Amino acid sequence: MKATALEFRFRYLLHVVIYVLGFTAPWDQWLHLDTIRTWQLLAAWPSRAGWLGFSAATVTVLMLGVVCAFVAAALRTWGSAYLGASVVHDSTMNGDRVVAAGPYRRVRNPLYLGTFIHTLALALLMPPSGAVFAIVLIGLLQLRLIGAEESFLAAKLGETYRTYCSRVPRLLPAVTPRVAASPARPSWGTAFLGELYMWGVFLSFAVLGWRYNALLITQGVLVSLGVSMVARALIAKPRTAAEEESDGTTSQS
Repeated sequence: MKATALEFRFRYLLHVVIYVLGFTAPWDQWLHLDTIRTWQLLAAWPSRAGWLGFSAATVTVLMLGVVCAFVAAALRTWGSAYLGASVVHDSTMNGDRVVAAGPYRRVRNPLYLGTFIHTLALALLMPPSGAVFAIVLIGLLQLRLIGAEESFLAAKLGETYRTYCSRVPRLLPAVTPRVAASPARPSWGTAFLGELYMWGVFLSFAVLGWRYNALLITQGVLVSLGVSMVARALIAKPRTAAEEESDGTTSQS
């Protein structure tokens, strides 16, 4: 199960389409379903069961969203710092050598894992049916993209990459590093710039969440998306292998 080159090229657009459908859930209107938010639904369950008061349950769900948004932003920024933000956002697959630094010593696909965790945070703002739709579709898309990239890298890098894959988990991070560190150096500035959207979503949950208004947080998400699109325009395109030779930068998602 792997994505086509066209899917990979337009992967960010596919994510946006899935998220938009998750937030709007047009089938709710067709089927006359309730339009409450997943946040409200999750908070109501422990409240009705008598485990927590509704206010405490609402805060608990909010904290879950804050934690998921933070972990997603931190994980993607960490991975992007070692991989290179320009490579992360490139429309084509490329790879010159195995990245075995930062999170890549514990998990092969920290960027895709971060995106899925990010989806769990956004799902709290969606109608329940939209949340299920987004989580399932984004999960499947991540697996397809991983399949495509790993097949590409295995064909291009050969035994070196296959050995790396045999030692490092695909999606569930190992507690301790599984491979020796490579000489790649992180570029935190461009990584943070490339992941401004993720950090904006985290701030939207952390700052605006205390108003307990899903629509307000959603507006913060949209503002974050707009700012990130401007920031990405400032990120240079990937350099060639010869240009990267001196600093040990590699290409692998």
